[in-house]
Amino acid sequence: MRPGGASVICTPDFQTNGLTQGLRMLHSMTGFARSIAETASGTLTCELRAVNHRYLDVQFRLPEELRALETEFRQQVSSSLGRGKVECTLHLRRAAGGESEIPVNEALIRQVAARLRDISTLLPDARGVDPIDVLRWPGVIVEAEIDAEPLAGEARRVLAEALDALVAMRRSEGERIAAMLGGRLDDIGRIARSVRQRMPEVLAGARQKQRDRLDKLDVSADPGRLEAELALIAQKLDVDEELDRLESHVAEIGDALAGKEPVGRRLDFLMQELNREANTLGSKSGDTETTRAAVDLKVLIEQMREQIQNVE
Repeated sequence: MRPGGASVICTPDFQTNGLTQGLRMLHSMTGFARSIAETASGTLTCELRAVNHRYLDVQFRLPEELRALETEFRQQVSSSLGRGKVECTLHLRRAAGGESEIPVNEALIRQVAARLRDISTLLPDARGVDPIDVLRWPGVIVEAEIDAEPLAGEARRVLAEALDALVAMRRSEGERIAAMLGGRLDDIGRIARSVRQRMPEVLAGARQKQRDRLDKLDVSADPGRLEAELALIAQKLDVDEELDRLESHVAEIGDALAGKEPVGRRLDFLMQELNREANTLGSKSGDTETTRAAVDLKVLIEQMREQIQNVE
């Protein structure tokens, strides 16, 4: 319980061993937080639930005494969160009163009774009304008036505390995602370097395979034409540009992860670019090892894409 009667509940931080400080700026869009305060009017509870969304979409459930503050609360939430669908619920459980009697609106009860008599005349076979049902009629039980200003101040405070807890939880989850993305980026870089190192061997193998075919046909080929054919084959198999773009996208993703602004949409676009280069690499493959590398790249990219859907 915090000073002032408020308590905050959130999930413990994830471990992020091996991450640089820059990568820790990533935020998830999912989270839950609750803040509770004991006030003169009763127990005030604020709950925040957040899931992924293209934009910031905040929905409120407020007690009648706080409805006038919805715009202010919305600004309070938007100043802390950039993206996500957020459900904000403020619930007031009134303090038990000390009166020995339940205050009721007798004038309203008389009006309800008069209407019931009229209805019973029209419907003589209708079942009688239970007095408990009358007490449930809106406005029959007179609620004690609440001093709105102190309650508004408490509401602002519990919302701020719940937001702090939610942001901490989203940051913690973001650190876990950043660690995962950092590991996958290292794997992608390693695969790209491996393919680049093997390209001379792949090209030499393709050239030799073409010469072996000519030898089996037992025909003589024009040296100039043969070299032109071999150059064309080498051009079709050359993936230097794809590897350059792949490494460039990896570097750009690293820069995005090190930034302080929401980068989920940018990362999603970069995943599409990575996938495009992996597809091209597979289509140009000249041997099984390169094909396997392209498949491994696509698996890594898909794993990253699934996590990035949840990045703010």
